[in-house]
Amino acid sequence: MGARSRGGTCSSLLLSLHLLCCLHSCLRCSVSAAGSGDPYVGVTIGTAVTNLLSPSDLAAFLRAQRITHVRLYDADPRLLSALASSGASAIVGVPNDELLALGSSPATASAWVARRVLPYAPGLISAIAVGDEVPTALPSALPVLLPAIQSLAAALAAANLSSIPVSTPLPFSIVLEPFPPSQAYFNQSLAKSFLLPLLSHLANTSAPLMLNLYPYYSLMQSSGVVPVDNAMFKPLPPSLEMVDPNTLLHYTNVFDAMLDAVYVALKNLNVSAGIPVLVTETGWPSYGDRKEEPYASKDNANTYNSNLIKHVTDKPGTPMRPGAQASVYIYELFNEDLRPGPASEANWGLFHGNGTPVYLLHVTGKDGFLGNDTTDRTFCIASDDADEKAVQAAMDWACGPGRSDCTAIQAGEGCYQPNDVRSHASFAFNTYYQSQGKAGGSCYFQGAGMVTTTDPSHDSCIFVGSKLYSNVTKSDGANTTTTQTSDAAGSAVWKLRTGREKGFFSVLRLLLSLMVVVIMTNSNFWT
Repeated sequence: MGARSRGGTCSSLLLSLHLLCCLHSCLRCSVSAAGSGDPYVGVTIGTAVTNLLSPSDLAAFLRAQRITHVRLYDADPRLLSALASSGASAIVGVPNDELLALGSSPATASAWVARRVLPYAPGLISAIAVGDEVPTALPSALPVLLPAIQSLAAALAAANLSSIPVSTPLPFSIVLEPFPPSQAYFNQSLAKSFLLPLLSHLANTSAPLMLNLYPYYSLMQSSGVVPVDNAMFKPLPPSLEMVDPNTLLHYTNVFDAMLDAVYVALKNLNVSAGIPVLVTETGWPSYGDRKEEPYASKDNANTYNSNLIKHVTDKPGTPMRPGAQASVYIYELFNEDLRPGPASEANWGLFHGNGTPVYLLHVTGKDGFLGNDTTDRTFCIASDDADEKAVQAAMDWACGPGRSDCTAIQAGEGCYQPNDVRSHASFAFNTYYQSQGKAGGSCYFQGAGMVTTTDPSHDSCIFVGSKLYSNVTKSDGANTTTTQTSDAAGSAVWKLRTGREKGFFSVLRLLLSLMVVVIMTNSNFWT
């Protein structure tokens, strides 16, 4: 796992932002795109997970979610063999503790490539990430890092696989004075001895500069100067936009400002031409210590990652490089509950270890990432844009005249938490939508519903239509009973009754209640 940088990246940000937010002029400069190919969103996959999915199950999960780009932190042959059938391409990693061996012996590097790359190339392996944040995580290994990169690149070239780039993920903390971006530069203690030779090698081999980039940490370190909305791609009024006084470029989000700071730092070393930037980690934690990590929440993680996906797939680029959008890898696919450290360290994942979502990403319609699986599964949830009163009214209709079985969202049941209108409405909407065969218009709810291809199941709450449940349907004339049985151990089992059977039992319960009331109030009964 990457040792994400927590300090030293925003020292100049605090005062600068306060002074610059009031500027309003806008000037965009056009710069040619660095690198080629359409931008994409991938995910990183860590393995510090209790009961991690088996390699074959993980490959099936990636196919179901239509995740086509992954970053691995090692090159486990068992996992690579399984992923070969997943349709995904993978960045494979060299752990920091293997750098000395690879950097000291070209023969060892050749053997590593023969075992870890050749059996899966060129289809599966998209790049090799050598080490992770070495300048801060293991600075003693810096002297062997570039030799390791060069030896691996040479071994790939000897095997006619020079199309597989070799680079190393660096921490954003190597960029000093990141705002305003026009004044950014690389740490001078690293520039001549390490960065210049590295960048020269990357330029000569058409490899990307890999960076781990976290607006979350910029927000945490800014002491309130960075607006939280700015860190999460939310629209800002002009008075709150960050403006670079040297270029007069407006920055509507921290992510773009950090990328432009990298581009300026590269330009200041005169090696920027032809070197694309690849964001090998970015993300937001869904949980953390309330006092120490107040911004670590499901809502904020959902907002950041959903908006990030939209930002990348819309291909806007940055203010300095419009249209030159960097590809990104979201950290990370699963919550790594076995990771030590602050509470947030175990809560960066999009999914729990059992494959249920930590939160519902709002990425409907974004092709190639977290899309519908091969069975074309879709779900109906409450729309973000709908008024809460409208959502409540629509839920009341779904659970009443619409005859959705809303038992699971009652107090004490599996889908009661989180106890809020939109979560409950999403379950009710989806139950109705699935009962109608996902027919057109069955997710409208007067504008309160929206269709998504992301499974909204979470924890022990499994939505109708989820792949986590298998359906056993028995027909009896006009009455149908569908038993939902969990494929995962420990999940609840419930029955959905439709048609006249559900109505019959409801009427029967009402009649019995009325009989009891009549009997109890009859004055002659006890005499």
